[in-house]
Amino acid sequence: MKGRPGLHTPVDTRREPSATTVGVVDYGMGNRRSVEKALEHVGADVALTSDPVLLGECNGLIVPGVGSFPRAMERLAKLGLDGLIVERSAGGTPILGICLGMQLAFERSSEHGGASGLGLVPGEVRELDPAGLKLPHIGWSEVHWRRDAPLLDGVRSDVAYYHVHSYSCHPEFEEDVLGEAEYGRPFVTAVARGSFVGVQFHPEKSSLDGLALLRNFVSSCVASK
Repeated sequence: MKGRPGLHTPVDTRREPSATTVGVVDYGMGNRRSVEKALEHVGADVALTSDPVLLGECNGLIVPGVGSFPRAMERLAKLGLDGLIVERSAGGTPILGICLGMQLAFERSSEHGGASGLGLVPGEVRELDPAGLKLPHIGWSEVHWRRDAPLLDGVRSDVAYYHVHSYSCHPEFEEDVLGEAEYGRPFVTAVARGSFVGVQFHPEKSSLDGLALLRNFVSSCVASK
């Protein structure tokens, strides 16, 4: 299928979910195709779609995204995907947020006048404080894992992952922090709460270490069947 999918037109680039399928939430913003390809590389059956019915049948969901927080929430709401993500998270479905997808899981953001998020993680998103460095933060930064999680099985700490962002997440509770990186000053680059895990960096663009994270996420989806 060529071109960007229409906002109100469900898009399914793969067959309907089989025994174990990871759904990539397609709301028309960001890195959907590269995430899909990376998941296929690690052996996942992928449904890249904006159809709530198909996403409701998947064994796990990935919320990707690059761009504006308020605009992303607007598009999710128009497609009826905001409530779906919240509902599936409450039901224990594994969900991975990538970059903007991680930020959307928070209660609110100050970007462009402010907007409410999905509320999966208590806290807010604010402009990154880079201590005089230029924004956006674009490049490779080492990630230090703060605690264990299934996503990190066999994954090394203190290796670099690819970041592109101008805003950072501020969880209300320390126990939700999974990993930190630094750009001028330390910032939270990974969180985990309940069935939701979020990473500020792009695992699909972070070589073998990023693929290892995605492989672990797929394994968590298999285990949740």
